[in-house]
Amino acid sequence: MDQVIIQQMADRAIEHFDLPGIVLDRYAYGSGHINDTYLLLMEQQDGHIIKYILQRMNHDIFKSPEQLMENILGVTSHLRKKIIENGGDPERETLNVIKTTDGKPYYKDEEGLYWRIYTFIEGATSYDKVEKPDDFYQSAVTFGNFQRLLADYPAQTLHETIIGFHDTAARYEVFLKAVEEDICHRACDVQKEIDFVIAHRETAHTLGNMLAEGQVPLRVTHNDTKLNNIMIDNKTGRGICVIDLDTVMPGLSINDYGDSIRFGASTGDEDEPDLSKVWCDLNLFEYYTRGFIEGCHGSLTKTELSMLPMGAKVMTFECGMRFLTDYLQGDTYFKIHREGHNLDRCRTQFKLVADMEDKWEQLHEIVRKYV
Repeated sequence: MDQVIIQQMADRAIEHFDLPGIVLDRYAYGSGHINDTYLLLMEQQDGHIIKYILQRMNHDIFKSPEQLMENILGVTSHLRKKIIENGGDPERETLNVIKTTDGKPYYKDEEGLYWRIYTFIEGATSYDKVEKPDDFYQSAVTFGNFQRLLADYPAQTLHETIIGFHDTAARYEVFLKAVEEDICHRACDVQKEIDFVIAHRETAHTLGNMLAEGQVPLRVTHNDTKLNNIMIDNKTGRGICVIDLDTVMPGLSINDYGDSIRFGASTGDEDEPDLSKVWCDLNLFEYYTRGFIEGCHGSLTKTELSMLPMGAKVMTFECGMRFLTDYLQGDTYFKIHREGHNLDRCRTQFKLVADMEDKWEQLHEIVRKYV
């Protein structure tokens, strides 16, 4: 849809939210690629300006925005209560949903588009890349604290906003089907990568089997635990709030931890073609592990803690397998910017998995150090 039309619809959507003052300005904001995001400035009667975040939810990706917002409202309300009990600042330490004039957490317009508004968190910044190790540590503490505050939330009551998002075993079956069908005749050129996945069949099933057998609990998970989903206070440098809650749903704490390691402890970019530049940095691994365990503050079980390295391995393997599957299917899911882009992405993830396996005992020693 044309961006001018969307912006006109955004202006009309604002009128349906319970906001004080008058609209002073509204403009595109942030670097997200899923939702249309705007910074909204509202001028009060006394001239004071209050900022908000307005978003059009992408219901092509999130098929049930009503359920998504039900998740977010439930989780943020729980967080707000806990933050107040702990003497924190609920206006800055969790997202706060602004309701519509008829009391809903979202507005659906006449074109069927879904809109929401959050209060803007002042004096804090999210970063796309780790600029210094302490940033990675702060993200770990903040995501760990997220786990701690939600440890008593009934995860089974949450909706799956993306069905089977981290069902690694199911994704393994999709991969096998992609190899069998080979619709782009690419399998013959990536036999080494295919063999790597098949050799790690047990890895694909490990965590799912543990959940099914009751060895690890179902928890509220974020499922996109990258650095840029943490707000870091501009003055103190401390992580204060987890944002982008669209993928909050039932899952495994181990996976949330593992996805952060996959993203943040790698020495190379996700699509680095020179694999000699890619490995798992043990120092960054330790920074994050220390922060995450501190943030969780005793809320994880002994089994969950012992399986943290496996979470890093599984999430990295799953991501690489998804890239390879998409390559075999014709690059239909992940956006590519060059020929073989998904193959480069796949290879970096498999290089990380292999490097983790080489350092397996060291990874466990680091975890035991902070447990």
